[in-house]
Order: sequence, then structure tokens, then C-alpha cells
Amino acid sequence: MALQRLLRGDPSKSSKVYLAIGLLSLVKAIAVRNDRDRFRREIVDAGLFLGVGFALRRFSRVKAQKRRELESQIPDWAADVIRSEATSTGLQTIAKRHLGSRSEPEPKTVRERARSVFSNR
Repeated sequence: MALQRLLRGDPSKSSKVYLAIGLLSLVKAIAVRNDRDRFRREIVDAGLFLGVGFALRRFSRVKAQKRRELESQIPDWAADVIRSEATSTGLQTIAKRHLGSRSEPEPKTVRERARSVFSNR
């Protein structure tokens, strides 16, 4: 899994998912403890998922702390301007004007992708 995909979104939520999967793997390892090979694989999986979960949780805390530090350094009037509706719509207008000529293609359905694959052969 790519590190960028792992850190995208809310790392706090992702950490909970990884911790839950790690705990399930740990329970599964206990259930198959009589089979040495499966037990070893499940313990390794549980360790990896738990490790990633704890790392994401730590990253989430550090990210939140850095955000608070940065926000405390910005004057209140500047933060209000950044959060205002007028600024938001202005930035959207500029982005649409800049990116208007390069619109993203519409996502294809599974049926359309399958037809294109079979028609190219």
C-alpha cells in the first residue's frame, strides 16, 4: 500500500480500522494456535496491522498538534478572512476559471470498461 494513500483522509479513522483488523487477526491467531504455520502468519499479520494502527494514531496526534500550533500563530482577523464565504467562493471561481479547459473525464461504468476492453482485442 502506498504511503500517500495511507496518510490521505483522516488518519485517526484509518488507525481505528487498522487496530480493529489487528485485533481480529490476534483473535484468529489464538483460535488457530495449534497449527504452527497459520499461528505464525496470523501473529505476523496482527503485529503489522497493530503497528500501522498505532503509527497512524501517533501521526494523527502530531498532525493535530501542528495544526493547533499553526492556527495559534495566525492573527484572528486573518483566520476569519480565510474562513469567510466570500473567500471560499472567490477561490472556487478562480480554480474553475483556471481548470475549466482541463475538465476530468466522466468515470466509466463497469459495463463501458468491459466493452472497451473487448472491443480493443
